[in-house]
Amino acid sequence: MLAHKSKQRKTYVFIDEIQEIRHFEEALRSLLLHNDIDLYCTGSNANLLSGDVAGLLSGRSIEITVYSLSYVEFLLFHKLTNTPKSLEKYIKYGGLPYLKHLELTDSIVFEYLKNIYGTIVYRDIINRYAVRNVTFLEQLTLFLAGNVGSLFSAKKISDFLKSQNVNIAPNQVQTYIQYLVNAFLIHKVQRYDIIGKRVFEFGEKFYFENLGIRHGLWGFRPEDRGKIIENVVYNHLLFKGYSVKVGALNDLEIDFVCEKEGEKRYIQVALTANETKTIEREFGNLQKISDNYSKEVITLDDFQGNTFEGIKQTNLRSFLIE
Repeated sequence: MLAHKSKQRKTYVFIDEIQEIRHFEEALRSLLLHNDIDLYCTGSNANLLSGDVAGLLSGRSIEITVYSLSYVEFLLFHKLTNTPKSLEKYIKYGGLPYLKHLELTDSIVFEYLKNIYGTIVYRDIINRYAVRNVTFLEQLTLFLAGNVGSLFSAKKISDFLKSQNVNIAPNQVQTYIQYLVNAFLIHKVQRYDIIGKRVFEFGEKFYFENLGIRHGLWGFRPEDRGKIIENVVYNHLLFKGYSVKVGALNDLEIDFVCEKEGEKRYIQVALTANETKTIEREFGNLQKISDNYSKEVITLDDFQGNTFEGIKQTNLRSFLIE
């Protein structure tokens, strides 16, 4: 590589899937000794810049997490206008960039996404970690797909699988979940005690990084619409640079506690706020938070009007283009 380095100007080096190269961190460190080399690396593993690697690079690296396309990017890629129909396509098919080359129909898109899922599972999980129980890994992924946004611990998942005649210890469940997280298939979200200002050790929620892959595996079902919308909101908050946790307020739940640059934001997600019980639950839970940070309920309702005692209601499409 150094033999091809320019002697007159800066040389730009791009390395894809660098985690496939043995001892890549030492190679990177040697290249960084040359001030006239600008180095860009991509990888598909959450531990690409682990503590050991970051130490070897001596603080000379910047990590950029690349998420699936946001809604605005999806509109640009597919040359669509911001309409309810466009939002439905985004929610259904997800934000993988290559979809711009495909006809947006269920048979074509979901077949492609299933192939992407298979590649990720076998290349980034089974081969990398020498996973033997492939059947359990697939069952676990399907379980998480069917329970997006539900609160679970590894023990609860283990107990449920035992009821389905799948005997897997909680620590092994936790290990396999971490494999899925490392491969960027799912996000694991911890619970945060709003009053005690601490993170709970047990109980997390799980969301898919790409909902199209989730639908390709599980199906796009009307009864899942609420949890799907919640997943869309979570992904957008990550894209906007927020650190996101699930809020616990005594025995109440706040869907998302978001933090960025020292500021907090509390968000509830619901399909609609047209019913009294829903209004009391979603807005009422937020009212019980004693601080004065921003509080907001996001729904599919096309609502424009006053706040509910200072708590605003936002349409999902408006939220996604903010």
